[in-house]
Amino acid sequence: MKFLYIVLALALSSSVSAGPPLPLALAKSQDTTSSATPPAITSATSGKNKATTSTKSSTGKTSSADPPATTSTNDTAGGGTSGGDTSDPQKSFTLDPEVIATGFANDGQDVPVAGQVASLTSSNNFINFCLTSNKPIGNGKQVQTGSCNPAPMGIIAATTNMPSSKFVFPANGAVVPANKAFTIQMAIKHLTTGNFVNAASNYFSAPQQVDGSGDIIGHSHVVVEKLASLDQTDPTDPSKFAFFKGLNAAANDGILTADVTKGLAPGAYRLASINSAANHQPVLVAIAQHGSLDDMVYFTVGN
Repeated sequence: MKFLYIVLALALSSSVSAGPPLPLALAKSQDTTSSATPPAITSATSGKNKATTSTKSSTGKTSSADPPATTSTNDTAGGGTSGGDTSDPQKSFTLDPEVIATGFANDGQDVPVAGQVASLTSSNNFINFCLTSNKPIGNGKQVQTGSCNPAPMGIIAATTNMPSSKFVFPANGAVVPANKAFTIQMAIKHLTTGNFVNAASNYFSAPQQVDGSGDIIGHSHVVVEKLASLDQTDPTDPSKFAFFKGLNAAANDGILTADVTKGLAPGAYRLASINSAANHQPVLVAIAQHGSLDDMVYFTVGN
């Protein structure tokens, strides 16, 4: 009898520690859940944080547990670098969904106009557009054979802040003495002048900016081209000019100046302004239909 009690006690102990058998469906569910995939991976890839969830191993390579869509955002062309400072959008290597321009996905042909061509489209702000070209990245240089520029256009000036210039001297139709020094004078408004970056290392390398009043932060230039005659109709060669000057100083009472210290040889000439943002790119404004943002005059240099 004592032996039977011992056997019964052992049987009850085994039943309590093992528990009842699991239903087949539940057992299968638990077997297929991998401990190598934490739940945080699934929840973090939804919504705004989707582009910032990839992780790096100590070797700099993206973990195989990361979603494929995020593996390229934290790697530069050379690979192995971190994703920048993810707490600062201006240092992060990822595109914040809040700045995605959804209109870029529309080619514009939903309202067709005769002769209108379809626009290029993008769902990621063209961030990798330069991969479609065999041109090198400009990288702040003036690449004479052409390049691709990945910098965004920046802040577009409002219609109330569109820059405008007008030559004071020489005036259109003026006659200037040959080979004698003179000073070009140009009136300017709605351009915060005197702001220019290093053209050898920062050419087109940053977006256009505006000041507190909304005027474009930048500078201007003047260029004089020699013509065959005042009534010349053939287009000029932009690579050739008689005089060029960047107007790096701020305007004085709304007037910019450039000294032509050696004067010009006799002939017909065209004088034009080139109003630019700080990184030397042409100024950008809010609407397509507007008056000229630059000025141009024709004059003669005589003996």
